[in-house]
Amino acid sequence: MARSFFDRPVLTVAPDLLGRTLVRRTPDGPLELRITEVEAYEGEADPGSHAYRGRTARNASMFGPPGHAYVYFIYGMWFSLNLVCGPPGRASGVLLRAGEVTVGAELARKRRLTARRDGELAKGPARLATALDVDRSLDGTDLCDGPDSLLSLLTGTPAPPDLVSNGPRTGVGGAGAGHPYRFWVTDDPTVSPYRAHVPRRRST
Repeated sequence: MARSFFDRPVLTVAPDLLGRTLVRRTPDGPLELRITEVEAYEGEADPGSHAYRGRTARNASMFGPPGHAYVYFIYGMWFSLNLVCGPPGRASGVLLRAGEVTVGAELARKRRLTARRDGELAKGPARLATALDVDRSLDGTDLCDGPDSLLSLLTGTPAPPDLVSNGPRTGVGGAGAGHPYRFWVTDDPTVSPYRAHVPRRRST
């Protein structure tokens, strides 16, 4: 996929990713994922974004250039994969929430031993990253760096607009809670269940 695909407003890129194929190249062989669920984050204009309070060492990849990966560690346990969009300096990106592993399922199964069926291999952002062997070493990877890149996006065929649904983002609270920035392929079995934000209780 050309860099110009990513160099657009994040709310344009996000639904256009649905149905596209993400390729992850590993020492054990390639994996391919048909993207079925995403969430958009608008950077410093978006209270739900990691970049809302500005640039840090953790979120630097979000500030561009477009077409790069932003990988972060969450809850001290899991990684999540985002694709950076928009012009450099704007810090917008799309979180890949779910997909169908279409090539390399045997490799994904070795990493997702608790998955009961193949449709669950990448059903949720942490599961997706685990299935594709994504960690912080891939942060900043250029998806437009040619066929040898560890991550790339194929042009493919996007999901038709009449098969795309959208609604609030999963688990986002505060001022960003109501933003309808989650997009998914309607009725696709690999899409993760929606969960509203639940504030953490302080221990007493």
